[in-house]
Amino acid sequence: MKSITTIFLALTVGFAAMAQTPGNVKYVYTEASGLNLIGKILEGTPNPYHRVDTCRYKGFTQSENTQVRCSAGLAVLFKTNSSTISVKSEYGYYNNAPNTMGISLRGYDLYIKKDGKWLYAASRAGNPESDAPLVLISGMDRSEKECMLYLPIYSEMYSVKIGVEEGATLDRLESPFRHRIGIFGSSYTHGISTSRPGMSYPMQLMRDTGLQILNLGCNGNCKMQPYFADVLADADVDALIFDAFSNPSADMIKERLFPFIEKIQKAHPDIPLIFMQTIYREARNFNPVTDSLEQAKMDMAAGLMKEAIRKYDNVYFIVPDTGKDAHESSVDGTHPSDMGYMAWARSIKKPILRILKKYGL
Repeated sequence: MKSITTIFLALTVGFAAMAQTPGNVKYVYTEASGLNLIGKILEGTPNPYHRVDTCRYKGFTQSENTQVRCSAGLAVLFKTNSSTISVKSEYGYYNNAPNTMGISLRGYDLYIKKDGKWLYAASRAGNPESDAPLVLISGMDRSEKECMLYLPIYSEMYSVKIGVEEGATLDRLESPFRHRIGIFGSSYTHGISTSRPGMSYPMQLMRDTGLQILNLGCNGNCKMQPYFADVLADADVDALIFDAFSNPSADMIKERLFPFIEKIQKAHPDIPLIFMQTIYREARNFNPVTDSLEQAKMDMAAGLMKEAIRKYDNVYFIVPDTGKDAHESSVDGTHPSDMGYMAWARSIKKPILRILKKYGL
């Protein structure tokens, strides 16, 4: 019988081989931003993989400044007949949070269209300190495939190059996603505790509805700050969704909500502004202080949103749900797992589509 050490070493070598460029394949690389980069809430950033131009918009804390330069929610659309797809990456900042898989924080998530639907194909992360190519998938047939590659959620990318085998085609794929629906939110919206970039609830909602979701999730920093309102006011969007009550305290919600609505509504008077209640955090279960603080902000949000709906046109309030197994799907007492985020996306799909229909979207 083989020893556990021998089996472990064999598996390690096997996984390493999977991530290495096959020796008999020559790749040709193309910068991803030269194909079709979707999901950007603001176009024209000097670095195409930044979500916000932090030289233009001021006021961000150091953490916020870093996060809005990360590529969360961005995806590259392309088509190719290559049997293998590889990626070369150049990183600026990258995150190593313990409550989120490295594939999500620093890696890639590939979907390929099959029978008219996006189907998971591969997900993998390499070493950010290495410039070695990362093979995402190999062994495919030579038919042309429509591909969508999600970029890392918590890394600043200086360069992302898509590699296909020499002689294969690699072309821009026109986006099948309609409209521009911006979403500003907390770590939930950012995708913290997901296993891979395509599993945040905004990205799941995007695949399920065909709406283009423009993700401005900012871990721990969605507090209705006026400088974030400046970004949203300048965004070319057909609707805005807000996960606005997860990070601020009850007092902060009371102080900031109406000025935040008014500032954005001044720039976008005719589009729907859809606010979501925050979700129940499992860390409340046996901590009375945490339970009280969490309930206070939920109560404050619910009460003020009733008033906001009466006071302002085009303002809505919906309540997400992380599923009947929410207690079991928590990763760290705050964030759901992929399955919890799936339930969240499904719970808001119908109310959001119902609201957007009123606006011809």
